[in-house]
Amino acid sequence: MAGTSDLTRLTIADAGAGLAAGDFSARELTQAHLDAMAAARDLNAYSAETPDQALAMADASDARRGQGDAQGPLDGIPLAIKDLFCTEGVLSTAGSHILDGFKPTYESTVTQQLWDAGAVMLGKTNMDEFAMGSANVTSHYGPCLNPWKAASGDAAGKDLVPGGSSGGSASAVAANIALGATGTDTGGSIRQPGSFCGIVGMKPTYGRCSRWGIIAFASSLDQAGPLTRTVRDGALMLGAMAGYDPKDSTSVDIPVPDYAAALTGDIRGLRVGIPAEYRMDGTPPEIEALWQQGRDWLRDAGAEIVDISLPHTKYALPTYYIVAPAEASSNLARYDGVRYGLRVEGEDIIDTYEKTRAAGFGPEVKRRIMIGTYVLSAGYYDAYYLQAQRVRTRIADDFRAAWDKCDVILTPTAPSAAFAIGEKMDDPIAMYLNDIFTVPASMAGLPAISVPAGLSADGLPLGLHLIGPAFAEETMLRAADVLETAAEFEGRQ
Repeated sequence: MAGTSDLTRLTIADAGAGLAAGDFSARELTQAHLDAMAAARDLNAYSAETPDQALAMADASDARRGQGDAQGPLDGIPLAIKDLFCTEGVLSTAGSHILDGFKPTYESTVTQQLWDAGAVMLGKTNMDEFAMGSANVTSHYGPCLNPWKAASGDAAGKDLVPGGSSGGSASAVAANIALGATGTDTGGSIRQPGSFCGIVGMKPTYGRCSRWGIIAFASSLDQAGPLTRTVRDGALMLGAMAGYDPKDSTSVDIPVPDYAAALTGDIRGLRVGIPAEYRMDGTPPEIEALWQQGRDWLRDAGAEIVDISLPHTKYALPTYYIVAPAEASSNLARYDGVRYGLRVEGEDIIDTYEKTRAAGFGPEVKRRIMIGTYVLSAGYYDAYYLQAQRVRTRIADDFRAAWDKCDVILTPTAPSAAFAIGEKMDDPIAMYLNDIFTVPASMAGLPAISVPAGLSADGLPLGLHLIGPAFAEETMLRAADVLETAAEFEGRQ
């Protein structure tokens, strides 16, 4: 058997090969991760650990493998699950006080498909409350820490944010306390944490993965996706997570391809679009330099670099912060202290509602509920919400026009490396700007992926971001795999 630290440093693909070869058992692999989780609790990456369940699932995997009945590349692979996914009998709180004690009687479709593929659940990961945040500092369970540390600069010696809202999932994968993790992406909440933590974060096309059993933030934007150490691992996880679900009216009924088979390494003739509008004033020179390096890597691999225009890009972020809070205000109206979660008794039912919601929701969630209720209110609905939907259509039209000229689009993932916990807390706008490069793809419902591609001057990871046409994850993954190979990014040691 390999050493514990060796087992936790594997990729999903390598761990699957080791399990198939009998180099170690699923129980040994899972126990190594449980031990590593216990040693890394100071990161606060997990909001709930499930060691007994994990070992039982690992034993079941070993039994299947012993009978020659392994379910595929994820059988026996220990994964972390973002606390936004409902897991039967396991605490599922969306990082919020208002869902204290909530243990669903059902399983989300995405997690059920992972368990059907033989995966093992290590626990639920910390996250921004109801997925509202870009730093994983709004969680009821306290901030999650990024396992990376700055080698120099203002952030040296400080605890850094892992990004958000899927920060716990990103931190767990980067810290070698999960081989892979699920996340959800509404405006960049998989890709930005992936960039901050030096791992791969992928948002599939809206409708590719079922939203059933995922606690809703903004229903027209939320999409499940994987966070992994490599592009190949992301392809393997997406293959299990994706698929049509009749329980989700936004799920699209098209076949799920073999994503891993798409990683041929050959992108000769691929047209890579470079949008002029992503060259923004104030973007750090190291971000610009990495973006140029990404272009060079893809060109050297045989791709054709094409200049394109996405003229409504500058409106994407303000549009997002009308649409997403509006949908959140509607979705979060269901939390009233009557059926599940926190209940604060009042003098009457209305007083109970008010006291429960006042005590249960944190400041960022309250801020977005109030913004959303405002833009949906009489007299403002047409001026704000309907206008935002019109602009959203224009943003999607920009991308549709771009696909006539290119096959994928290359941009930076985030405007900076990870910052220190506590920074930007008093300035919501500065925090919202973290998503400036990721939001446009979300508004258009397109697949996108962040690939770790370099280090900042302070020694922190930086990501490059690829966007593909709807349901063209194979093309996007093929280009991402080439980027990853060229970058030769070394994760934390």
